[in-house]
Amino acid sequence: MNSDLVLLEGDGPLRTIRLNAPERRNALDLALLGELAAAIAAVAADADARALVVAGAGPAFCAGANLESMFGDITRPVHELRAHLKSVYASFLGLRELTIPTIAAVQGAAVGAGLNIALACDLVIAGPRAAFGPTFADIGLHPGGGCSFLLTERMGPAHATAALLSGDIITAEDAVRRGLANLLAEDPEAKAAELAARYAQRSQNLNADIKRSVRIAATSDFSTSLDFESWAQASSVGSEEFGRYMEDFRKR
Repeated sequence: MNSDLVLLEGDGPLRTIRLNAPERRNALDLALLGELAAAIAAVAADADARALVVAGAGPAFCAGANLESMFGDITRPVHELRAHLKSVYASFLGLRELTIPTIAAVQGAAVGAGLNIALACDLVIAGPRAAFGPTFADIGLHPGGGCSFLLTERMGPAHATAALLSGDIITAEDAVRRGLANLLAEDPEAKAAELAARYAQRSQNLNADIKRSVRIAATSDFSTSLDFESWAQASSVGSEEFGRYMEDFRKR
């Protein structure tokens, strides 16, 4: 699938979704978001896709939303704006529903809604010039698009509150130190592709169950987590990968 504003690229079992409006730093409007939603849906329906990298063309990952396009008529009643915004959020939050590993390669600015797109992925790889901007409050806007949840999930409530209240840009080094990003890499897309290729070699069921297990652990009690984990591990014992490992182990 190729389009003007979003590219969906394939390389064996790997897929890359690339925001492709570098002349405007990949700022989001409704047209781009529509293409992004379609690309995510295509990956979800692709049985051969084993891992996904999300990247931005040009020097920025995503400079946030084109506010005129994003909000439209701001004089509308709150309930109408809310319904509109929830449909906007859904266009990129489908990344969280994918069962394959997802990795954001952030080489430059990821601001506002662009930050949300990165945080919706399982891992975030930051380049040395990456900059993460939870800047909503600075323009008089409450955070949206899942930002409050996604930042809290990664940084904890105290650090998330401080980041959202300040609206300050977070550097790549600070992002890794504070848990917002996972790794710092000179070439974040190359590193993301390397990790994606490694994950893609594993069983799709194993990757999906690991993601589900962590979600359960983050939202449930120990007993519930252990219940799922014991089922998932027992199920994986019969996998070809584990069988090969046991054969090799017995030969040692």
